[in-house]
Amino acid sequence: MASTKEYSDYILEQLGGLDGISARKMMGEYILYCDGKVVGGIYDNRFLVKPVSSAINLMPSAPRELPYEGAKEMLLVENTDDREFLEKLVTSIAEELPVPKKKKK
Repeated sequence: MASTKEYSDYILEQLGGLDGISARKMMGEYILYCDGKVVGGIYDNRFLVKPVSSAINLMPSAPRELPYEGAKEMLLVENTDDREFLEKLVTSIAEELPVPKKKKK
């Protein structure tokens, strides 16, 4: 089951207070970026984020789920109605991740 554009738009709207947020559709799902860093995605209408230490600290009891078969586990964000929490979560994940390497042409 692919994710709907409506759910992706909802998550992006919830994160609308942040600069540098974008989503890219890929094979029926949406990859979520913050300042050019992949922080998570929307898979089967579930908002999943990378299980970095800051995300685990903010959501210690969050279920770990697979975005798709063969992928690494990610953390399920269940409280998508709390804009302030979502912004703090995504910002802290982005701050923890390394800067993406430039692709050679």
